[in-house]
Amino acid sequence: MTWNDDELRRIGGAEELQVSSVRADGSLRPYVTIWVVRAGDDIFVRSAYGSDNGWFRRAKAAGAGRIRAGGVERDVVFEEAATQDGIDQAYHDKYDRYGPAIVGSVTGPDPATLRLRPR
Repeated sequence: MTWNDDELRRIGGAEELQVSSVRADGSLRPYVTIWVVRAGDDIFVRSAYGSDNGWFRRAKAAGAGRIRAGGVERDVVFEEAATQDGIDQAYHDKYDRYGPAIVGSVTGPDPATLRLRPR
């Protein structure tokens, strides 16, 4: 399944995204608010505190959850991003106004990145 153009525009244009992973019993964990970017026809999120951040570990382990952003709410699959091409630039383009230290926490070598796919 892929994002449609409206979802890409709305989610990619949202300032923040709320993400929740699925527990083993199928219920959703509490939502966590994070930055989100669109690169091409994909939506990405990164952990500002690396791969040990709780929400990131849970999302990666669960492999599925739900997101809310830009008026869109969708069940998603979390996939570790194999390539970083364009993602750093998308973060800089969207969030550099917050300063280099903050944007630097989600860009650079070996960022903890998940691609979101609709399910």
